[in-house]
Amino acid sequence: MNPEVSPAARHSRWLTANLISQLAFGLLAMTVCLPSMQDWPDVFGASQAAVQLTLSAFIAAYGGMQLVWGPWSDRIGRKPLLLAGVALSLAGSLAAAFAPSLALLTLARVVQGAGCAAGMVIARAMVQDLFTGSERTRVMAYVGMTMGVVPPVATLVGGQVHVRLGWQANFVLMAVLAALLLVAAWRGLPTGCATQARSNGESTLLAGCARLLREPAYLLYVAVLASTTATFYTFLGGAPIVLKGYGITPERIGWYIMCIPLAYIAGNLWTSRMVRRSTDRRIMALGQVWTLSGLALVLALGLWGARNPLALALPLLLLGIGHGLLAPPTLSGTVGLIPALAGAAAAIGGLVQQLSGAFGAFVVGLVPHEGQVNLAVLMLAWAVCGLSAQLALHARRRRTA
Repeated sequence: MNPEVSPAARHSRWLTANLISQLAFGLLAMTVCLPSMQDWPDVFGASQAAVQLTLSAFIAAYGGMQLVWGPWSDRIGRKPLLLAGVALSLAGSLAAAFAPSLALLTLARVVQGAGCAAGMVIARAMVQDLFTGSERTRVMAYVGMTMGVVPPVATLVGGQVHVRLGWQANFVLMAVLAALLLVAAWRGLPTGCATQARSNGESTLLAGCARLLREPAYLLYVAVLASTTATFYTFLGGAPIVLKGYGITPERIGWYIMCIPLAYIAGNLWTSRMVRRSTDRRIMALGQVWTLSGLALVLALGLWGARNPLALALPLLLLGIGHGLLAPPTLSGTVGLIPALAGAAAAIGGLVQQLSGAFGAFVVGLVPHEGQVNLAVLMLAWAVCGLSAQLALHARRRRTA
């Protein structure tokens, strides 16, 4: 941790809000235009598959560029690269707002996603730089709460803006928010968040990543994160299919989809209260208990023959709470294991999360979903992978203690 950063700055509520805003902007930019995508085939005279490519392009740039921004920030410094990333997302948002064709819109989304990746990875690394111990886990809990609420709120806001002002207005809104975040980062974030990766012998970007990949504890932390993401994305991919079989129409699906994000917020809030009197290990263990209990209940109700949407949604409230307990200490562990490589650690972890989530959503399409049993089995399989990684992590920590 850099001594130039004062204790008052580290614990400033404005600093925390600034970092969380920088981190959440990418998820907001990703989801705010989802309601507009239904109209883009008619607007641009293109296929739905071509329209879907605009989202895939954003996600690819958003995930891949984290591997660039993170290690670079370890060597160059956090703030300059964060400013560059926000400026790039501003340019991409403006380009998307005025794109005359779907091809140019897709390209603009790539630029936007590449810029947003800086906020996701660098802000997470700055949490490691500026906070310690339980305070860091508490801030990560606030991050988790924000990430849980952003997708449903962004989708609702994006739909209303689309209906009233047109699809371009959502990108103008993102450009305005990017400009505000640029000013907030310039004026509100400390300049002393530079790590010592070079002096520690990590002379190249690849060397820093290789150092992390040789650390078993880091890989196990990432595996826990990846399993929670894959479990959630499996739910997102399979829930609409299951709910359709239960007679739920498209305009009502969102209310059932929100069960996990809302409970996730509650779990993160609980974590923020527990960190001062409990260890990260105990919080993670409790998170696994809640997660597995929720999934076991979904499976049991499915095997019993329940064909009601509440039989799927209500038990998954337990899973959402469990993930809210798991994510903050796990995120804290990934960036705190080797502080000099916090940027690279956040980048690799973020990329693996997205890849595992995408794979989880893909696997959903390989099996039938006449009820909730198969979906519950897939989600439970991912959760058991996370439990196995967590048990291995704690066993390793006991041996090295």
